[in-house]
Amino acid sequence: MTTIASRLQEKRAAALAGGGKRRVDAQHAKGKLTARERLSALFDADTFREWDMFVEHDCSDFGMQDNRIPGDGVVIGYGEINGRLTFAFSQDFTVLGGSLSAAHAKKIGKVMDHCMRVGAPIIGINDSGGARIQEGVASLGGYADVFQRNVLASGVVPQISLIMGPCAGGAVYSPAMTDFIFMVRDSSYMFVTGPEVVKTVTHEDVTQEELGGAGTHTSKSSVADCAFDNDLETLQQVRRFMSFMPQNNKEPVPTLPSIDPKTRLCPALDTLIPENPNLPYDISELIKSVCDEHDFFELQADFAGNIIIGLGRLNGETVGFVANQPMVLAGCLDINASRKAARFVRFCDAFSIPIVTFVDVPGFLPGTAQEYGGIIKHGAKLLFAYGEATVPKITVITRKAYGGAYDVMASKHLRGDVNYAWPSAEIAVMGSKGAVEIIFRADKDDPQKIEQRTQEYQEKFANPFVAGSLGFIDDVIDPQTTRVHLCSDLAMLRNKTLENPWKKHDNIPL
Repeated sequence: MTTIASRLQEKRAAALAGGGKRRVDAQHAKGKLTARERLSALFDADTFREWDMFVEHDCSDFGMQDNRIPGDGVVIGYGEINGRLTFAFSQDFTVLGGSLSAAHAKKIGKVMDHCMRVGAPIIGINDSGGARIQEGVASLGGYADVFQRNVLASGVVPQISLIMGPCAGGAVYSPAMTDFIFMVRDSSYMFVTGPEVVKTVTHEDVTQEELGGAGTHTSKSSVADCAFDNDLETLQQVRRFMSFMPQNNKEPVPTLPSIDPKTRLCPALDTLIPENPNLPYDISELIKSVCDEHDFFELQADFAGNIIIGLGRLNGETVGFVANQPMVLAGCLDINASRKAARFVRFCDAFSIPIVTFVDVPGFLPGTAQEYGGIIKHGAKLLFAYGEATVPKITVITRKAYGGAYDVMASKHLRGDVNYAWPSAEIAVMGSKGAVEIIFRADKDDPQKIEQRTQEYQEKFANPFVAGSLGFIDDVIDPQTTRVHLCSDLAMLRNKTLENPWKKHDNIPL
């Protein structure tokens, strides 16, 4: 028995040592934590339980039989984040570069199977050189096994990916299928083919950072949702983010105690909209004003700034926010904004997170670049997402709601539950000047008549009352009472039931 205990201690020590002091020091020298250090920072103290510490690969080709390290480059297990059950795997770059072998993939598959069985989120920490070349197709098969589990878990449990080092080739597709991706600036990157291959094939000179760094993926490609300055900050922000996440698609959103009264007025909102309808304002001020304790977790802040998405709380419960941003492109919907918001709306609907939409949209962005880029199909994604969603949907039109963009932004016609307008709202097919120039084309050379007609059109449509008279707007509310109305309506809608017709699955315009 003493011999077994001694061997156990030796094996445990070997596993905990990872790739050895030299490689651990090299990891630290890059400003990166080790796999277990990351898990320690991510989970509540002393709650993480590690599995499969002694698993080793069984490859004997190319001398691999002499290069076996317990754990085989990935740490898996479960614990608590903010007191709630969460599963995780963390790749260990100090062990064979974190490369994925068949055994490594089986460990990830095991923890993903468990998270599905018990209905808890899973977090994957990626820091790997890719497939283990010595194992050939066996490692590729391991990737595919993980991909299949990502597909099956989608919409069942929240899947979060942290890119905390290299993630290249086939490895990128597992994070790509998860719900959210967080990266670390200057030390993480993702790409299908690296700079050397790019240079060989396309003759482009590009660095790893330019090709697949955090800056690229948060501002240009939208592959990543957020980026932070170092490992520790990233892990702390993920802990904060997880407080908004439901456990699975069958449980309600989490509720946290709030000292912020649901009857709190927001007087500053009464003066948020400029008197000049052509002047911009920051819609994020509205979102933060109505959220509990002004706490709002924005996603994809550096991409498609003309629309804002993110999570906050109202009366203690998680809510998804979507809002046009007049500060960027006047809040127009374009290709990037449409697909950014559509994916978020679908996530919220999958996990029963109510959606609050703030609307100030003059229409879809015109131009050949948008039309050639497929704005019709991309805009339809957002339309489809809102129309498909069965969660509580509350919409507030703050200023402009013109044309087809009015319909798309969670209008009453897309089964909006409660639709409000501020007194400053303008709901029409288009702006007054453009409408008059079309309707009264014969008077276009008479400025006095055009001005008169414009005034008439403004009096008729540059307000929320026509839409209100048709029942498309449930009420016109004082801006400062917006939080009060939202909290009250969400409580009313808590037990809402709405089902879509049975189908194997929909065919969203991808």
